[in-house]
Amino acid sequence: MNFQDILQKQKEFFFTQKTKDLQFRKAQLKKLQEVIQNNENLLYEAIYKDFGKSKFDTFTTEISFVQNDINYFLKNLNSLAKPKKVRTNLVNQLGSSKIYSEPLGNSLVIGAWNYPYQLSLSPVVSAIAAGNTVILKPSEIAENSANAMAKIINENFSEEFLYVAEGGIEETTELLKLKFDKIFFTGSPKVGKIVYEAAAKNLTPVTLELGGKSPAIITDSADFEVAAKRIVWGKFLNAGQTCVAPDYLLVDEKIKENFLEYLKNFIKKFNYTAESEHYTKIINRRNFDRIISLIDLEKVYFGGNYDAQKLYIEPTILDIVTWNDAIMQEEIFGPVLPVLTYSFFREALLEIQKGEKPLAAYLFTKNNDEKNLFTSQISFGGGCINDVVMHLSNENLPFGGVGNSGIGNYHGKYGFEAFSHQKSVLDRATWGEPNFKYPPYSDDKMDWIKRVL
Repeated sequence: MNFQDILQKQKEFFFTQKTKDLQFRKAQLKKLQEVIQNNENLLYEAIYKDFGKSKFDTFTTEISFVQNDINYFLKNLNSLAKPKKVRTNLVNQLGSSKIYSEPLGNSLVIGAWNYPYQLSLSPVVSAIAAGNTVILKPSEIAENSANAMAKIINENFSEEFLYVAEGGIEETTELLKLKFDKIFFTGSPKVGKIVYEAAAKNLTPVTLELGGKSPAIITDSADFEVAAKRIVWGKFLNAGQTCVAPDYLLVDEKIKENFLEYLKNFIKKFNYTAESEHYTKIINRRNFDRIISLIDLEKVYFGGNYDAQKLYIEPTILDIVTWNDAIMQEEIFGPVLPVLTYSFFREALLEIQKGEKPLAAYLFTKNNDEKNLFTSQISFGGGCINDVVMHLSNENLPFGGVGNSGIGNYHGKYGFEAFSHQKSVLDRATWGEPNFKYPPYSDDKMDWIKRVL
């Protein structure tokens, strides 16, 4: 497939101005919603082949996100797209000022494999709502899910508006050579830098949703049962293959032994076996081998078992971990949870500050002073206090990273803005203008201009 030809068709279609019509955008969103609903079983079957992911998990962590995004824009698109009137300053009287949201144009969305539907289609929904055309390149690693998206979209949408490009690194490289008006990428910081470099050649604006080592701090005032329950759920959801999963724990040394027992008990209670419907496998052998290599058997507190044939890794807790251990040198992206300790709360914050800014950070405490220090002193993309992961489910919160964990954000109105240009327009009256800004200049004019400006 010649991607240049498809992009050219999308450029020509965008020039017709049809995508700027709000009714057209809503019709396309409704059509996408119906296509997903009509092919839900196909999507379930495909992702099960890739991950062994259950219908329940696929709906709650993938399809429901996309459908909720569509419903949000169907409800709010008119107000989001409406020109915003802003105050006009004294020097520009008599006049009015407005901000117009216009689509950037032809967009490229590069999806991630760990949540192949959510992390591919949610940005697509934002791009459509903002009035753009889209070429979607899903990750080839979740091959069956990518094939399913290509089938249901390419059979139901015109390629001049929305098209799914299949393939691997070679195809992605070819797409990145083309001149898009927006590139949206979800993946690792390493590949994010490649995308950013390619976009820079055309001065193409980018949104990079990356990752990093997301910490969870557990203080001595935390509700241990609630903290352990929520951490175990969030960490081992999707077998740890979640960009905002707690990557490691920082636990007050006074409570560590007690808290480890809570963690172990909830892992047992949730029954994460190889046969469990609610526990997925590792996506492929390469990632499986990488995760296994990070497990120091001498530091296993719980778990550590695995089955290479089934790509199954038992939820594993590592204890007595240091910052120099191999598992602390990279994002784990798997069901292994290292536990470190701290003596003083500010010490924990300082250790986090020494590293790259994480995509997410979590704090479990009842202490308001600790909450304030956490939110004011640690830079991270987004997070929770007394929970994990759930900030993603609130469309009123922007989702994105900072520094090494990403550039820009989306979800809700922030997704609309990510694919829009905010165009400023000053509409001046043709009468009533004072003459002091025009030459010849004088001391009197200088006095007036100082007062006005």
